[in-house]
Amino acid sequence: MAEPLSAPMKGKGNRVLQCAIAVTGIMSTLLVYGILQEKIMRVPYGINKEYFRYSLFLVFCNRIMTSAVSAGVLLASKKSLDPVAPIYKYCAISVSNILTTTCQYEALKYVSFPVQTLAKCAKMIPVMVWGTFIMQKKYNGKDYLFALLVTIGCAIFILYPASADITAYNTGRESTIWGVSLMLGYLGFDGFTSTFQDKLFKGYDMEIHNQIFYTTICSCLLSLTGLILQGHLLSAVDFMFRHQDCFYDVALLSTVATVSQFFISYTIRTFGALTFATIMTTRQLVSILLSCIWFAHPLSWKQWIGAAIVFGSLYTKSFLRSKPQKPQPHAPGPNASSGNDNS
Repeated sequence: MAEPLSAPMKGKGNRVLQCAIAVTGIMSTLLVYGILQEKIMRVPYGINKEYFRYSLFLVFCNRIMTSAVSAGVLLASKKSLDPVAPIYKYCAISVSNILTTTCQYEALKYVSFPVQTLAKCAKMIPVMVWGTFIMQKKYNGKDYLFALLVTIGCAIFILYPASADITAYNTGRESTIWGVSLMLGYLGFDGFTSTFQDKLFKGYDMEIHNQIFYTTICSCLLSLTGLILQGHLLSAVDFMFRHQDCFYDVALLSTVATVSQFFISYTIRTFGALTFATIMTTRQLVSILLSCIWFAHPLSWKQWIGAAIVFGSLYTKSFLRSKPQKPQPHAPGPNASSGNDNS
């Protein structure tokens, strides 16, 4: 009689183990990614206190590693490397994703990581806007209410900082106007990226690593071209030769960014976009707290209220869904990350 009961118990145990792997993988890689991102862009290197200013070079390094790994996965699984969709559609995702990531890195020159991380939570609104235009989706009043609450919470967090920033890593370049402008650019481009990815997955029978490979290959070529035209390629390489600790930081940043892609794909395939969105919300909260501790960012009581509004709204939205989303084997849902450095 014990045998019929053992199978469900074993299946449940495997499910718990799979969830633990997904949570651990996403949280660990993206937390390390967040710390390295802030360190590279905001902490000076060397005796002369030089700042790394080549955000497009970080995009290039991340994409070249991701494209190599995704090609290896496709070859190891004996899947075709041929493009499934027209190349220009991969390029559209690539261009918007490069702009997204560049805005993300550049914003760190002007605002702190906690401000940037919380502002990312407001991506629901641009996703809804792009979803309406590109996918002809319709959203109910509850979706708009939660999006409004998150936006209000983000606005409180950004507009009411602590009166004195005591951090030793204050760059002296802080500018709320420039920082917010870049974050608005990030949100707009990121919303387009994830929505167009969704459209591409649904329009073609596309394996997720096929899209990653061609999107990142396009990103490599575009970011390399941008570096050459700006004259920043040799300057960035020279900077890392002069500061080996920066080289190690960039190499580790690219590694954890690549590894996180596979944990993200695994989580969405296995548990669906709703579970993934909940994990990502928790990760953002932990990232803010960790950054405040690691880089000594003070938070005002109004910022704590803003953060509570944002995360309270996101968790409530997740738990109040009457019909949980089915696991989506191809594309993330409207609240999920687009997968390339946008988390």
